Formats: sequence, structure tokens, C-alpha cells
Amino acid sequence: MEKLIITGGKRLEGTIRISGAKNAVLPIIAGALLTKEEVILNNVPALQDVRMMAELAQSMGAKIRFKDNTMHIRPHDLVEKEMPESLAGEIRTSSLMIGALLHRLGKVRVPLPGGCVIGTRKIDLHIIGLNALGAEIEVNERYIEARTAGLNGADITLEFPSVGATENTMIAACLAEGASVIRNAAKEPEIVDLANFLNSMGAEIKGAGTDTIKIHGVENLSGTNYSIIPDRINTGTYMVAAAITGGNILLENTDLNLLKSVVAKLREIGVEITETEEGEVNVIAPDVIQPANVTTEVYPGFPTDMQPIITPLLVLADGESMIKETIFDNRFNHVPELRKMGADIEIEGDTAIVNGVDRLRGAQVTASDLRAGAALVLAGLAAKGETVIDNVYQIDRGYKNIDGKLRGVGAEIKRRGDN
Repeated sequence: MEKLIITGGKRLEGTIRISGAKNAVLPIIAGALLTKEEVILNNVPALQDVRMMAELAQSMGAKIRFKDNTMHIRPHDLVEKEMPESLAGEIRTSSLMIGALLHRLGKVRVPLPGGCVIGTRKIDLHIIGLNALGAEIEVNERYIEARTAGLNGADITLEFPSVGATENTMIAACLAEGASVIRNAAKEPEIVDLANFLNSMGAEIKGAGTDTIKIHGVENLSGTNYSIIPDRINTGTYMVAAAITGGNILLENTDLNLLKSVVAKLREIGVEITETEEGEVNVIAPDVIQPANVTTEVYPGFPTDMQPIITPLLVLADGESMIKETIFDNRFNHVPELRKMGADIEIEGDTAIVNGVDRLRGAQVTASDLRAGAALVLAGLAAKGETVIDNVYQIDRGYKNIDGKLRGVGAEIKRRGDN
């Protein structure tokens, strides 16, 4: 198993190019299975989760070629009706293929999805949406089995604005007969990107990015050539990397409109963030890191994926900060590891109380999930001495070449296997 070894205390300065959004491309790969024509996706990050999603599509009969951040998907002949458990059980977005496969195959069996262990991720909202459209679904301890003789439009209200449930329902409704409405829909930029992608194939979707999405079912969808939006969580991560190291980093291929709440919070902490005339983003660390209170919320609020990322920055703030997690019930996995590095953090229910310290120290730590792992990388960049991070696989699920990108701006970081 690979490790990351970081010698902290280096000021970061230079340019980092932001990759395409993982959380946008995964549902888009699922949506591509709605057509029998070729789909070309650009700005696709070469990440483990993306490769696994592509392998799942291939296991169902799609032909995929992926090179130089461009993915060609030819879903002409989908024949298999059961996904391999070894793949689907490792990635939570496997369930997003149900809607498309019901249209193409009429029946599908999907292992219960996996992914990061960060609390309860209920599949029931997905099922409610698909049931309303006319799918018959059975769930047991290992599998989701879905079948239909044909989907029909429906008026669906989600109990919670779940991103996955919104995506799954939207994909399924595209080819359903008649009109559909998704109320209390998620509003994340990745939802908008999926809708734009499906519309580029001939779907009729309006209202993505609001809490009410209207979909008029069409008879078929065509192929398309589409570019994925920049990854807003990657953008936020490298912003924090500049701030926590006293650095000055220029970010390319990003869009501040995708993460306004994060930019506002970082500016409150004292980070200087400006856009250049060329559309790049310059991030300059504050002289003193100011404490701040953070509450995670559904979009456009502060994203739960950024909660672990901002924590090590607040650990070094001049005063007390409070972080309230409202989305997931087990998203403080990074806290025990940060304590090993000298962080002063107390957990009270859904709130972390962070008392600022002068310095972190290097330690041997483990990445329990994707964003917790990124938080440890950031802490290691600022810590005195050497930090060794185990279970790097988790970090690689969401960050393309994170060690190479950080070395490119002055970090002392290397990757090493056990041998």
C-alpha cells in the first residue's frame, strides 16, 4: 500500500491546474448509457472512481476509451443485467446507472453501493423517485433489483434535497413517457452540469440549479461532445493549501461561481482571493489566520466535502472556531488523526470546537476517507517535521496527481510503497 511522506514548513508558490469535477463526471457517465450513439467527454479527471465507473459501464456492454482526459463512450450494445459486486460495491455512484439501464434493458441488478464511510447514505430517496416513475424495486442486504415495462412521468417531492436521488430521478425521467417534476431537488453545480449534458443529447430539462426541475420525456437521445466543469472541491483544497503554508498560488481552469460560500468563508478567515483578467484565480495567505464558525449546508451553503478540508486551517487560527456538520453523521474521521499532529479539537455531537494552536507536528496518520485524507495532506504541509499518510488510495479517488501538483508549487512530498 502506498504512502505519502510530507516534510512540512515549505511555502507554496506557483501555478496549479484544476482537474474536471469527479462528482460531475460520474453521473454523466451513467447518463451516457441512455443513448445508443457515441458520447465524447472532455476535461475528465483520471481518477480511481472515474475508472471504476467506466469499468461498470463496460461490464454492462459499453465500449470505452479513455486517454488524455477525454473519454469516448460507445453504449451501443448493453446486454448484461447484473453489475459485478467487486466493482459496484466499491463506489456509491453505481446506483446512478439504474435509471439509464431500466430504459435500455428493462431490468437490472445492482450491488448496494460503497464509497467513503462518512455516515448514513440512504438509498431510499433514489427508490422513491424511481418507484414514482414506474419502476418495481426490491432491496435486500446485498442488492438492488429493478425492473420496468416502461417508465412514465411523475410529480416527485424529495424529503431531502439529495444529490444522488436528484441525479438518478433526472436520468430516469429523460426518456419516460410524459412530463416529470422533481421538487425539493438538489441545486449543486454538478446537477446543473448533468442537466446541461443530457440537454446536449436532446433531453428537455428546465430548472436545474433551482429546487424544482421539470423534465419533458423524449423518445430518444443522441450522442454528444461535452466538457465537464472544474472540480470545486479541488479548487477549495488548493486554496487552503496556499493559505495554510503562507503561500501564493495561481489556480487555472476553475470558476469561483461554483464555490461562492467557500470563497466567502476563506476571505473571512483572511485569505486574499482575486480573479485575473485571464480568468485565473490568485490565492494569497493571510498574515494571521482568523478563527471562524462553519456550518455545512446543502448547496449553495458551505459544502460538507469542504468541512474536513478547512479544519486544519482553523486548527492554526488565532482563537476558537466552531464547525457544525449537518449533512452526514460521521464526518469527523479526520479529527483523531489531526489530534496526533497536535490539533486541539473537541467533538460535541455534530459540532467540532477547534482551539487554535501555534504549530502542528508531523506524525504517522491514516486517510480513512477521501476528504479526511486531503485534510491530512494539508496539515502535513504546515506541520513541523515529517508526516506519513497511509491508505493513500482514498485520496487518489478524488485528486489527480495531488503529490505532483503540490511538488510543482514547492511542497516536499513524495509517494512510497511498502517495499
